[in-house]
Amino acid sequence: MASSALRAPLSLRVLTKGFIIFWLILAAFPFIWTLWGSFKVELDFFSIADWTNALTGANTERTHGSPFTGAGYEGAWVQEEFWRSVINTFIVCFFVVCTSLTIGTLGGYALSRSGYRYTFWLLITALIFRAMPPITLVSGYLLPFFEWNVWGILPTTIIVLVAINQPFTLWMLHSFFQNIPKELDESAKVDGCTQFQAFRLVIVPVMWPGVITTGLFSFLLAYNDFAVTSMLLSESNRTMVPEIAAFLGTTQTEGNVMFAVAAVVSATAPLFVLVMFFQRQIVSGLTAGAVKG
Repeated sequence: MASSALRAPLSLRVLTKGFIIFWLILAAFPFIWTLWGSFKVELDFFSIADWTNALTGANTERTHGSPFTGAGYEGAWVQEEFWRSVINTFIVCFFVVCTSLTIGTLGGYALSRSGYRYTFWLLITALIFRAMPPITLVSGYLLPFFEWNVWGILPTTIIVLVAINQPFTLWMLHSFFQNIPKELDESAKVDGCTQFQAFRLVIVPVMWPGVITTGLFSFLLAYNDFAVTSMLLSESNRTMVPEIAAFLGTTQTEGNVMFAVAAVVSATAPLFVLVMFFQRQIVSGLTAGAVKG
């Protein structure tokens, strides 16, 4: 009786589920449409005369003998060697995440356990730098990079992305560490651990979901970055996002839109897999950062 009394009215439940389904369709439509269009030719996917060509693939069938074609993927991956940009992207992401998490974890733990007044001002300074547009920070690096002849390569881009990402990593990990009782450190020291051993053996395993959550956000910053990578990387060292933009062409160079569409699908698919794989750690990490321990 009590459970049935607490249940929402049927009309409200139907309305709620209908809204959720509508929202999911609306949110997923751009990705599904792009995936569908990546197997068409440009005259179908961007048809002005008849939008239904994007569904039927009339011009695609006329050109390739089938309503679907992998010409866009072949052109992007084989002809334009998009795989090089994929490798560059994962190299940049790997080192940005590892460096940011190492510095952020050590710094966040030290600041969360520090009783000095300057801790607050260090965090405020980091927040100010994080609030600044990344493009304003990049401009300061260009002159020394040109003078030292290190412009256009991956290591310098990694350094800049770490510098831009570090304030966010520091703030996020600091909040996670603050939610872990200091009594855990003290108990570990009583059992004979040094400060670093207490940090490594006791604190880090407790806040591991927070580390994964922060690492994922750091990964996404490096993975999706356009402004920094397009300014600091040469044409031969481009990551995926600048390379996709290059597929579209400029007023001076002709591009291929379907190469860009296929590359967008290729770049988006790993993100879905990554989020689905780490969804539990992300939820538990965000919960740990929001609830006082």
